[in-house]
Amino acid sequence: MMYIRQRKEVKTTEVSEDFPAQKENVKLENKLSSGCASRRFWKILSFTIGGTIALCIGLLTSVYLATLHENDLWFSNIKEVEREISFRTECGLYYSYYKQMLQAPTLMQGFRGLIYDNKTESMRTINLLQRMNIYQEVFLSILYRVLPIQKYLEPVYFYIYTLFGLQAIYVTALYITSWLLSGTWLSGMLAAFWYVTNRIDTTRVEFTIPLRENWALPFFAIQIAAITYFLRPNLHSLSERLTLLAIFISTFLFSLTWQFNQFMMLMQAVVLFILDSLDMLPAVKATWLYGIQITGLLLVCVLQFFNSMILGSLLISFNLSVLIARKLQKNLKTGNFFNRIGKLLLHLFVVFCLTLLLNSIIKKILNLKSDEHIFKFLKAKFGFGATRDFDANLYLCEEAFGLLPFNTFERLSDTLLFYAYIFVLSITVIAALVVAFQNLSDAANQQSLGKMGKCTVDLKPETAYNLIHTILFGFLALSTMRMKYLWTSHMCVFASFGLCSPEIWELLLKLVHLYNPKRICIMRYSVPILILLYLCYKFWPGMMDELSELREFYDPDTVELMNWINSHTPRKAVFAGSMQLLAGVKLCTGRTLTNHPHYEDNSLRERTKAVYQIYAKRSPEDVHALLRSFGTDYIILEDSICYERRHHRGCRLRDLLDVANGHMMDGPGDNDPDLKPADHPRFCEEIKRNLPPYVAHFTRVFQNKAFHVYKLTRSK
Repeated sequence: MMYIRQRKEVKTTEVSEDFPAQKENVKLENKLSSGCASRRFWKILSFTIGGTIALCIGLLTSVYLATLHENDLWFSNIKEVEREISFRTECGLYYSYYKQMLQAPTLMQGFRGLIYDNKTESMRTINLLQRMNIYQEVFLSILYRVLPIQKYLEPVYFYIYTLFGLQAIYVTALYITSWLLSGTWLSGMLAAFWYVTNRIDTTRVEFTIPLRENWALPFFAIQIAAITYFLRPNLHSLSERLTLLAIFISTFLFSLTWQFNQFMMLMQAVVLFILDSLDMLPAVKATWLYGIQITGLLLVCVLQFFNSMILGSLLISFNLSVLIARKLQKNLKTGNFFNRIGKLLLHLFVVFCLTLLLNSIIKKILNLKSDEHIFKFLKAKFGFGATRDFDANLYLCEEAFGLLPFNTFERLSDTLLFYAYIFVLSITVIAALVVAFQNLSDAANQQSLGKMGKCTVDLKPETAYNLIHTILFGFLALSTMRMKYLWTSHMCVFASFGLCSPEIWELLLKLVHLYNPKRICIMRYSVPILILLYLCYKFWPGMMDELSELREFYDPDTVELMNWINSHTPRKAVFAGSMQLLAGVKLCTGRTLTNHPHYEDNSLRERTKAVYQIYAKRSPEDVHALLRSFGTDYIILEDSICYERRHHRGCRLRDLLDVANGHMMDGPGDNDPDLKPADHPRFCEEIKRNLPPYVAHFTRVFQNKAFHVYKLTRSK
């Protein structure tokens, strides 16, 4: 017989059985919520502490560098002319435009004076905003005139404090980049400490304040930090957009403030190209970054009145070529390992050929020759044939454009930076090679690798970007010493990130079969803390001694020369001489120049070579005719150039001129067989003998221990 069983009993039994489980779930949920709240609290606390330390270290670095500058020159106590002379070479030229804008009766007249300038290059009107990257001087001069600070702060202090303030931003950006990569602000702290303790190799702002790179590199560091964040996976839409905006603004400001921006960003574009080709970052994000580079550079081109050197840059040609080649090869990332390698080689060849083709077409259309001296220099530097080109040799003979000296690595090793960098670089390179091989292998190989589990290696896109970035800029620094500041600062970031990265320690400990989560935690915090303690112990006393060491600016010969020019020559007088000295003449006296140190113009390079014949073996008639063709009224001869001993034979300025003119060089040593003895003695030596042929064209009007000034006679 069938009957219906009561469900109440079953319900009661089920409820009674499930009730303890429900209680446990409630307790678990409470624990999870309290755990989440606790984690959120510690995260906020860590962010607050880390952010505060970043700002403090940035400001302290700025104050430290400003104090060193003051102590080295006694800047607050010296005369105005001495302060201006302390801005050596091209630094003085750039600062002169800030001074010129402040001295203009109105802002519009100041702008007009820059757009229609006839004092920087005699007998020629040039647009300085087109030719040079001086918008920062314009912006600062406007700020100084608008802000109510004239009574409290001199113009020169407003200028230099702005530059030292940018150093605070620079160090903070390096700190943040390291923090983003490692996940802990401790690595940012270590990066900042390394930056300061390696100051000789990471910055030169305290003695070359107005140099373009000192304006640009802080924005470059911000851009790298923003790119590092942008390459993180699974970003929210709003975060991604804000990050893209930060990348665009920093890229634009970096491009606006430094004439060599295109070469640095070309290397960045090559980094993106390598990672995109190896499938180590999303192609969409690489495309965004290519576009931002092109857009930022074109916007700067518009602001610089369509500067042809920007339009003819390799960066624009390369980025366009990459985007075109990607459209042509749509199935680039399919196939097995050997198919992928073949396609990549073909892709590389297509991009290379397209870049050269586009660049040559653009340069031919624009008749562009502004940057040809750079390629002549690179061709000679890397052994693609010797050259007698004066401009190329001028760069080759400068120490700043030579190979990175070996003692740089000794200094970097003293702070343990170089050792840490090599350690982190070795591990990440191995990881990158494994990941690249995995990405280039077909799906079947990847599945077989996946089954092995422990053999698979992962490398985050932001880590991969910073790895290739540091390698390429390392090669640049090794080949050209002046560019080491781009590498050494990033070296601080990369080394500190690696020592604090759980991924790096996990990979290392797995390799030596000592993997343990607790060991990772111990290593990533204890190692950087020990290094920080070592840096404080070893370098703190030296830094304190450095801050207490007081010096004073002393250059009486140059001061005497500038005072004489101001009091004994007409305001419209035209001066010829070395590029470095004439920049100071422009700043201190406002006189018109024949040439100057901003070398990125073909006609100016030709003019400079002609003016420098005052140090060559030429007749007084030839020299006089050349100088008068530029409207020269006075020439300044420097004994330090005429009797130069700083460079070896073959690299002295007079030697470069002799070789370019087809003359044999002075002194013992070999000469090329086709060089001939000159028909005339060296002009800068012979003019001091006051012989009739020289007196007929030149009259000495001033001399001291370092300088000789001659007035040119007017042609009848």
